[in-house]
Amino acid sequence: MVATDKNNEVQLARDLIEGKPEAFDRFVEVFRSKVFQYALMMCGHREDAEEVAQDTLFKVFENFDQLREPERVRPWVFRIARNACYMKRRKSVFAPTQELSLEDFLPRSDGDGTARKLEIADWSALPDDQVLRAELRKVIQQAIQELPEMYRAAIMLRDVEELTTEEAAQVLEVSQEVVKTRLHRARLAVRAKLDEYLRRGQSGVGKG
Repeated sequence: MVATDKNNEVQLARDLIEGKPEAFDRFVEVFRSKVFQYALMMCGHREDAEEVAQDTLFKVFENFDQLREPERVRPWVFRIARNACYMKRRKSVFAPTQELSLEDFLPRSDGDGTARKLEIADWSALPDDQVLRAELRKVIQQAIQELPEMYRAAIMLRDVEELTTEEAAQVLEVSQEVVKTRLHRARLAVRAKLDEYLRRGQSGVGKG
């Protein structure tokens, strides 16, 4: 997140606290897409994500007097979104019956029992076009969505929403070391999925 984005969010928070006209409408314009994207990745379904985004922004408006530090508005909003996601997942007809294990996403061992070294396929061998880049984004998004919730939350807050480790820890109510551990494992899992996809693509190059 660039500094100007953060400064704009902080200024919006201050405007809201001061009760300036149209401040909330501008706040919604800035945060709604961010909260929706987070909720979509966490909940997995558009209908749930829409409701979570609406619930989050309503609670933000309802509880804005509780924000003591405008500089921390982004983690404060995502903590509300996180709680709204949890509530929605408990009730949702789309909620998964069980979470997959993170081990399903990490590199498999070779036949002799030794761990396979994780290496990303050579990106330079791939054509640099928009269709491919869009496809890669889909693969990454799908890999994140399939992660167990605790790892999905860590990578969403740090790598997608660009919160600091300290801010992510506040949102998730865990220590910074826990965030770092979860983030590391989540990145490895996503990297393994991306590696698998790229290797499949490269193995077909020149065939046909």
